[in-house]
Amino acid sequence: MEKLIITAAICGAEVLKEHNPAVPYTVEECVREARSAYDAGASIIHLHVRYDDGTPTQDKERFRVVMDAIAKACPGIIIQPSTGGAVGMTNDERLQPTELNPEMATLDCGTLNFGGDEIFENTENTIKYFGQRMIERGIKPELEVFDKSMIEMALRLHKKGYILKPMHFDFVMGVNGGIGGSLRDFVFLRGSIPSDATYTVAGVGRYEMPLAVAAIIDGGHVRVGFEDNVFISKGVPARSNGELVARVVRMAGELGREIASPGEAREILHLPARQ
Repeated sequence: MEKLIITAAICGAEVLKEHNPAVPYTVEECVREARSAYDAGASIIHLHVRYDDGTPTQDKERFRVVMDAIAKACPGIIIQPSTGGAVGMTNDERLQPTELNPEMATLDCGTLNFGGDEIFENTENTIKYFGQRMIERGIKPELEVFDKSMIEMALRLHKKGYILKPMHFDFVMGVNGGIGGSLRDFVFLRGSIPSDATYTVAGVGRYEMPLAVAAIIDGGHVRVGFEDNVFISKGVPARSNGELVARVVRMAGELGREIASPGEAREILHLPARQ
């Protein structure tokens, strides 16, 4: 079985210090959280950035500063900026971090009702636009899917040349408006991707650790972090992203699954080797 790639989603665009005081906003806080995850065993940092007051932004220069600082503090780490941004941002605004030519970036494969009047909009033309940009810049897309229909969209756009193989999916499960977080739901998504594809599971809230166990057993990969869940156990805030990563490492050890280094993660995901 392949070694386990652990991704740490250290801050997201929605979670706040009011939810957990350790949620990072500043450059220094992002470095602290990335380093805690890296030291615990994460090989990928899934990155949103904020201004110092916590306001989410897709500003290229803010991404540049944060990514450079994380790369310096975490040698070899794979930094995966989000192109999801926040509800209401334009396509070009969301795509700004791709101008920095990261190894990976997220590509959301469908529209989602986040709740109330918030709609996370990803039209077919948006997905094509993002996919073409990533092909042009040699960026590996992590295909974020919140439901089965989004897998179908990714497969259809692959046939049209907007997404290249081998594909890597991220099953984001338990989000309002998307698929649930049950084992049944996981099996449904897992059985819907091509045999040569890889996948990561990101369970939101209480689904985070049960779905991590399912992915570890199945041979998939795991995402944890404050973006998805700010608690280490019911009602107990996690002290850091590293604490969440360390829990996955312990579970993987008990289940006989080794942890991938950043270099090994690059091989599994077919990324170019980096020094």
